[in-house]
Amino acid sequence: MRGHSSLYNRLRRSSCTSVSSPWYGHAVNCTKGERVIAPDQRGHGESGRADDYSREGYLADLRALLDHLGLDRVALLGHSLGAVNAYQFAARHPGRVTALVNAEGPVALGLDGTNPLGFLLALPYDAPTRDELVAGLGQAAPYFADRLRRNADGSWRLPFHPQDMYRSEEQVHGDHWADWTASTCPALLIHGTTGVIPPEQVRAMADRRPGTTTAELDADHLLPVTAPDAFAAAVRAFLETV
Repeated sequence: MRGHSSLYNRLRRSSCTSVSSPWYGHAVNCTKGERVIAPDQRGHGESGRADDYSREGYLADLRALLDHLGLDRVALLGHSLGAVNAYQFAARHPGRVTALVNAEGPVALGLDGTNPLGFLLALPYDAPTRDELVAGLGQAAPYFADRLRRNADGSWRLPFHPQDMYRSEEQVHGDHWADWTASTCPALLIHGTTGVIPPEQVRAMADRRPGTTTAELDADHLLPVTAPDAFAAAVRAFLETV
């Protein structure tokens, strides 16, 4: 880790409040004076919408970012979809990843064909005023109200488009075991006691990928928020060993 940058490749798959700024502090707390880069991924936060939300699209963005910043080797930390992006990038570019932190990123998901983000399709994307948008969000308002964006014309919008997030979720579903086991850098798998990765999958992920350690936190899927101190401590302890 010494001398390298840490790319906090954060994307919450389940709630899609995928904005890097509130998470930057979490990333900094996880490191010891290293450079931290926390991008908004395509279609999220201040990054523009995209026509393509495929796996290769996300990974191309990550490669382009590293190339633009002149970073040859980084430690990758990703949460949920961001974790899938991180370990898939490590599989395709093993020489560029010094260490990998997978926070709640499954290797097999959506195999039953269901999309847990279907509820997003009923949400409004924008409204003339912030109050109108919050009202339109209904029961989802507490999850998104503090992340709304104001447009140049004074109207307000979500930090993502519901249809984009639904499409993105559809395209991350699948069996990604080959990607998870393709890289050999040190890896930490952090999972919550009530997270989205089944216990048997956690054990298999550690057993089938040499150099992988695990940390279980008393938290749900959103463990960087629900258990921030324990999350930061686990990441720091791991990074100090690589």
